Amino acid sequence: MGRVVVVGSLNVDRVTRVDRHPGPGETVLGEAGGTFAGGKGANQAVAAREAGAEVAMIGCVGRDADGDAYRARLSALGVEVSGVRSLPGVPTGTAHVVVDAMGENAIIVVPGANGGLSSGDLAPLDRLSRRDVVLLQLEVPLRVVDEAVRRAVAAGARVVLNLAPYAQLPAPVVALADPVVVNEPEAALLRAGGAHPASLVVTRGAAGAVWDGETAAGPPVAEVVDTTGAGDAFCGALAAALARGADRAEALTVAVRAGSAAVARMGAQPDPELAS
Repeated sequence: MGRVVVVGSLNVDRVTRVDRHPGPGETVLGEAGGTFAGGKGANQAVAAREAGAEVAMIGCVGRDADGDAYRARLSALGVEVSGVRSLPGVPTGTAHVVVDAMGENAIIVVPGANGGLSSGDLAPLDRLSRRDVVLLQLEVPLRVVDEAVRRAVAAGARVVLNLAPYAQLPAPVVALADPVVVNEPEAALLRAGGAHPASLVVTRGAAGAVWDGETAAGPPVAEVVDTTGAGDAFCGALAAALARGADRAEALTVAVRAGSAAVARMGAQPDPELAS
């Protein structure tokens, strides 16, 4: 069995609950929903660990109470954090999350320390094996994502690249991933940008997901509480399944189930509250 190495963001999510999202120029009343552990990178690392993988995280937090609490939390969950660097003079990244009565979210991310991730943080990627899976998203500098993909592939590892939040990467970098993971709006942007992934997974919410013609239906969900992090749960579980040698059909089914389970809880991670 290989490891999952996640290169990505760590954020503290400040959640507000509202009956409905405001329109442009409109003010609505809300209630505090809590402070949770988030960030696409860390969400996916925790999801991969929950799915049974050995997981290491590469990323940056601030040298502050939030950053210290986050490192301690990941370590307690069994995620290796030696690759999580604490940066002085810059705050840990934050995300302002608004969740409506239907569980749909709107999110504003303030990158903070995530923007400090650099090439120097990627040295662990040079020691990977062919059994390992490197999982990336786009809440850290794109030049670092570009280099991480190339270094991981050069070391022989498999790369799973989640193009979220969507940004255009060089076509040769996109082509190295197996697979690229996008939702339906991101898939349209990918097509419009002219990149051609060698392998593509498209998530379709409650309808499940498709991987180059291989499909998995989403199981029924009794109640949608919060859709924040459902895609991250999908990606983490997918990477974990691939690291243990699952084929496409099995990995896709496991990932869809994880994404569906995530919408039934509050926050982007299981047991998501962040003490600071």
